Amino acid sequence: MTRLLHLILALSITALPVQAAGPVDPDWPCIQRRQPALSVAQIWPGPPAGAEAGALAETPAIRSLGAELAARRTPMEEARAKIEAFAAGHSADEQQALFLATFAQLQASRARVMEGITRYAHKQAGLDADINTQRREFERLMEAEPKDFDRIDKAEAAIDWSTRIFLDRQQSLTYVCETPVILEQRAFALARVMAAALKARE
Repeated sequence: MTRLLHLILALSITALPVQAAGPVDPDWPCIQRRQPALSVAQIWPGPPAGAEAGALAETPAIRSLGAELAARRTPMEEARAKIEAFAAGHSADEQQALFLATFAQLQASRARVMEGITRYAHKQAGLDADINTQRREFERLMEAEPKDFDRIDKAEAAIDWSTRIFLDRQQSLTYVCETPVILEQRAFALARVMAAALKARE
């Protein structure tokens, strides 16, 4: 029984909502404040991109390179080299277009991650509700007379298993919550490199 009490205590502590200052969003379990979308103006430190750059950002070659730069599997030093090589042979509009294409890829990846986090949070809430139901049943069995020890043992094992799953998933959620921040940091870093490459050609 001691093991079960320890797991229930751990669950009650872990399940407490941890939110940043401000209104609580029940669909957002991360400590970082939820920001649904980034804007180009937030990220890009260079001159505003014009209509020509916007059109060029849709061309297959620039979109392909943007996707490669946005991918986290591409090391930043490799991304820097690709950006500088691109800048050496392309116009200012094309360089701004490359940023827009890269930003669009990062924005899409970030949106997918945040949708996944919301789904994850809903599943955790459902599992938490299941555990609470199992705990009430366990308490009912403990209070009943005569006691059905086989059912008590099964109820205890069910709570044990569900709680372990909840805690494991909660720990994973901590790391998943860092992904939007990592993508934002990559967007800022790539924007700085691209703006510097653009300025170097002026």
